[in-house]
Amino acid sequence: MERILLLIPSLSYRADDFLKAAERLGVEVVVGSDQRQTLEHLNPGTTLTLDFQTPEKSVDKILRLARERPFKAVVSTDEDAIELAAMSAEILSLPHNPVSATRASKNKDQLREILRSASVPSPSFRVVSTGGDAEEISRQTSYPCVLKPTFLSASRGVIRANNPNEFALAFERIKKLLRDPEVRRKGGPAARRMLVEEYIPGGEVALEGLLQNGSLSLLALFDKPDPLEGPFFEETLYITPSRLIPALQTEILHTASRATRALGLREGPVHAEMRYNQEGVFVLEVAARSIGGLCSRILRFGTGLTLEEIILRQAMGVPIQSLDRSKEAAGVMMIPIPSAGILAEVEGIAQAKGVPGIDEVTMMIRRKQKVVPLPEGRRYLGFIFAHGEDPERVETSLRKAHAKLKFTLIPSLREMAPLQKRRTWPGTPT
Repeated sequence: MERILLLIPSLSYRADDFLKAAERLGVEVVVGSDQRQTLEHLNPGTTLTLDFQTPEKSVDKILRLARERPFKAVVSTDEDAIELAAMSAEILSLPHNPVSATRASKNKDQLREILRSASVPSPSFRVVSTGGDAEEISRQTSYPCVLKPTFLSASRGVIRANNPNEFALAFERIKKLLRDPEVRRKGGPAARRMLVEEYIPGGEVALEGLLQNGSLSLLALFDKPDPLEGPFFEETLYITPSRLIPALQTEILHTASRATRALGLREGPVHAEMRYNQEGVFVLEVAARSIGGLCSRILRFGTGLTLEEIILRQAMGVPIQSLDRSKEAAGVMMIPIPSAGILAEVEGIAQAKGVPGIDEVTMMIRRKQKVVPLPEGRRYLGFIFAHGEDPERVETSLRKAHAKLKFTLIPSLREMAPLQKRRTWPGTPT
C-alpha cells in the first residue's frame, strides 16, 4: 500500500476531510503535527511531532521515516506547514513548489514586493517597525489605508484606518497582538514589523485553483456578497458559481495566473483573494494551500470528488478525470461573531437546518468556550452550508438560516450557573 505524509497543524479545521480523502483513495497516512499525539506509542511510525516554525529542523525526521518506507507525496493541509512540505518533497524528489515560493506566499511583505516587481496589480505598500512612532508614520501615510501583520491569515490583525487618529489606534492594537507569546513565536522577527498598504475599494472574490506543472486551473470562483470595507474584515458568505460577467471572471483568473507565475509556484492548490473595481483586478493574497476552515465541504468535482481528494490525487500523480465543479450552486457562511465573551447558549440550530437548501449547520466553538472576534480572534464560530439551483437562492437560504440562530454570550464563566442544567444546544445530540 502506498503511503503519504500529511502535515496537519494541531489547530487545523482540515484534518478530518483530508484523512477521509486518503481513506477513500486507499492510501496509508502518516500524520505530522506540531503537537505530540496522545496515543502515538500505540501506533509507532504513524505520527510525527514536528516544528513547523523552524522547518529545517524537522526535515531530518521526515527523511529518516521515508528511508524506512518511501512516501508517495508530502501534503500540507494548512499554510503553517507548506514550507516544510516543499522542503521535504524537494529532498525526496517528489512534485513540489520551490521553497522560496512557498515562503514568499506566507509573508505578505515578500508577496507584495514580488508582485510589484512583476507588475501584477496589487496594493501599494510599505513595511514599518512596531518600534516606530505611530504618529510620525501616520503623517507619512495616505488614507484610507490598511494595517496588518505580515504573517497572519484569515483577516487576523487587519484594520482599516481613514485618518491619522485611526491609524495610531490600529497601530497600537496590532502591536499588542504581535506581543502575544504564541503570535510572537509564530512570527519570529516578522512579529516586529507590520504592513501598511493602500485600501483597494470594490468587490472581492476568492479563487480556488490547482497548479499542474505551472499551469493554473480554476476549481471555483467565490463571490463575497457582504461588503468588506472595514474597519475589520470578517468574512461571511462565499457563493459559487460567481455571478460576475464572464469577461471579468476571465480577467480574475488571468491575474491570479500572473501572480502564481511571479511567485514561482508550480504544483498543488492555490487560494487567492482579489478585489476588482473600474481600474481592474488587484491581488490581495496568493496562498499555496487550499481554502481554509470547512468551506471546501460545499465543493464536488467530476464524479463526486472532494477538494481534498483532488489535492491528494494530484500530489500522488493519480489521474483526475475532471476538474469540473458540480453544476449546482453552493455556498457557505462563516457565522459572524456577534461580540466577545463566553459562549453560553446557541439556539435555533434545528430551525436553521430546516431552511430549504441548507445542508448542515456546524458549530466550532462550544459552550463555555471563549469567543474572540476580529481583529484578535482566530477561530470561526461555525459554518452554515447550502446548495441550490442558483447563487441567489443559495445566498437567501444562508441568510435565512443565520437569522434563525441566537447566541448568548456572557462576560465570564461565573455567570454560567443559571444555565448549567442545559448541557447541549437545541437540535444537537447529547
